[in-house]
Amino acid sequence: MSPVVIPFEAGEANLSWTGLCDALIKGHALPKAEIADTLLYRGEDTLLNRSAWIDGMGLAVKCGTIFPGNPARGEPLIYGSVTLFDDTNGDLAAYIDFHLVTKWKTAGDSLLAAKRLARPDSKNILIVGAGTVGRTLWQAYSSAFPDAHFTLWNRTRANADKMVVECPGMTVEDDLETAVRAADIVTSATMSTDPFLKGEWFQHGQHIDLIGAYRPDMREADDEAMRRARIFVDSRDTTVEHIGELTKPIADGVISADDIIADFYDIDLFTRQSDDEITLFKNGGGAHLDLMTSRYVLDAWNDAQ
Repeated sequence: MSPVVIPFEAGEANLSWTGLCDALIKGHALPKAEIADTLLYRGEDTLLNRSAWIDGMGLAVKCGTIFPGNPARGEPLIYGSVTLFDDTNGDLAAYIDFHLVTKWKTAGDSLLAAKRLARPDSKNILIVGAGTVGRTLWQAYSSAFPDAHFTLWNRTRANADKMVVECPGMTVEDDLETAVRAADIVTSATMSTDPFLKGEWFQHGQHIDLIGAYRPDMREADDEAMRRARIFVDSRDTTVEHIGELTKPIADGVISADDIIADFYDIDLFTRQSDDEITLFKNGGGAHLDLMTSRYVLDAWNDAQ
C-alpha cells in the first residue's frame, strides 16, 4: 500500500488542540520511546535530525534545517520533512508536512503543560515573540483559556503590530517587565541566547512556559527564574543535558537536576501545590513528541476519509 501524503491545510482541517493533548497523554502511557537526536552546526545554522520509536505506535524521522538568516532573504526559517513508519513491519505509513507536525507538536506540548499547571482562572496571557510560534500559541492557548486577554511583547514593535492585526483582541505592551508582572501565564518563543526574562519580575501564582531555547547556548529565563519556580519539562532526555535553559544553571549550581519535578512520562505529577506557587515548564521537544503528533495527524486523517 502506498504511504499517505498529508499536506498542511488539508491535514490541519481534521485537528483539534484537545484531541492532540489527549493523544500526547495516551502516547506517554505506552512504553518509553527510544529516541536519537543529531544536531550539526555551522555558526547560527543548524541541521536537526530527530528519530523515535514507540513500541505499539511506530517510528518517525523528522529532519529540519534552521537558518536564522533566511527570513532576511525572504525565505522560510525552517525547511524539513517528516516520515512515519508502521510499527508492525516498518513499512512507510505517511509523509506528513513538516510544518504541520512542528506547529501542532510545539504548541500542543506547551498547552498540555499549561492545562495541568496554570491556574484555571488565568485571564491574562503574555506571548513573548511575534514569530510563527507566537501566532500558534495564541491559537492553542485560546482553545483552553477562551476568556483570557492576550498581550504581546516583541523586540521589534513593527512585527508586533503585524501580529496583533492577525490576532483579534490582542494588545501590544512595549515594556517587558510591566507585561510579565501583569500576566497569569507567560509563554515565550524567541531565539535568544541571553536570558532576558527576569525571575525578580515573576508574581506568585504565575505559570511560565519557555519554548524558544533549543541549543546549549540558548536561554530565555535567568537564574533567579529557575530558583523561584517549581520546574517541569516535557522530556528529561531532550532538555536536562542539551538546552542552556537547564544546562547552565545546573552547571553553575543554581539548581540541580533533582529540582525538576517531572516530565510527561510522570504526567500525574503535573499539578499545582497551591495557587501562589510559580510553575515553570521547559518545552524542549523531542522526536517522540513528533511521532505522537504525527500519529495523531494520520489517525485524524484516516477518520475523516
